Amino acid sequence: ILVFGAMGCNSQPYRTAERLDRGLVIVLPGIEGRSAFNEAICKGLDDGGVDWAIEIDDWTSSLGPLYNLRAQDHNRRKAADIADRVASYRWNYPDRPIIIVGQSGGAAIAVWAAESLLPSQEVDGLILLAAALSPGYALDFAASNTRRGIVNFYSQRDWLMLGLGTAMYGTMDGAHTFSAGQIGFDVPADGEGGEFRRVIQIAWNKRMARTGHTGGHLTSGAAEYVAKYIAPFILSTEWNEELSAKILNGKWTAPKGHDKLPAHGAWAGHPARRGKNERAAKLP
Repeated sequence: ILVFGAMGCNSQPYRTAERLDRGLVIVLPGIEGRSAFNEAICKGLDDGGVDWAIEIDDWTSSLGPLYNLRAQDHNRRKAADIADRVASYRWNYPDRPIIIVGQSGGAAIAVWAAESLLPSQEVDGLILLAAALSPGYALDFAASNTRRGIVNFYSQRDWLMLGLGTAMYGTMDGAHTFSAGQIGFDVPADGEGGEFRRVIQIAWNKRMARTGHTGGHLTSGAAEYVAKYIAPFILSTEWNEELSAKILNGKWTAPKGHDKLPAHGAWAGHPARRGKNERAAKLP
């Protein structure tokens, strides 16, 4: 959950005819609406080599953040609208990939949009950043409408917004509890519960602070962090724990066709541009 007002304009600088012909990333902001926080996500994806169309879909109401948090009927309708956007793109570009990235409250909208899709309209995957959903929310239905699965990035340091905040005011699905963006989603006892095996959860670690995400809520969409940890998932066609390990350990390399990485910013320290890898990080 974010509490600052929208700061962005209505332009979509990363949506062009050429980009649309390669794929689509829909970025869903938190309850504050379009702002510098989610515009940074778009920049980070572009810096990370994602040359698809990247567009912000502002699902929020002008009635304010608290309304956006609690208005479940409104939010479900907006999620259905986003599902319609996916279906329209799928109709016009049937073979192109679609990823939905949801930050904070937008993570719930991403999940509900996936739940609204017909099987023939499935997205390639969902990426959830600091999700303001309850840990017990069942992701099976949403995951079944994806080709790659769901990746949930969470941080135990996000204790103010997604800990005390959602315990007091509620999560997007109406539970008064710490959010899945703070402690992760509940894992079925056998570890193989339905579609949950297609959900990958990645905890914040100290190395991520080097890219601007210090573990708190307001840095969960930092551009350099997104370029290093989120963009590789979008550019990889199969999501699994092996891929997660490569990304976290700095051993991921861009797939063919995306090997011309910028020699600056987040990619300056990527294995493709330096002689040795950093010390391997432990998987969360």
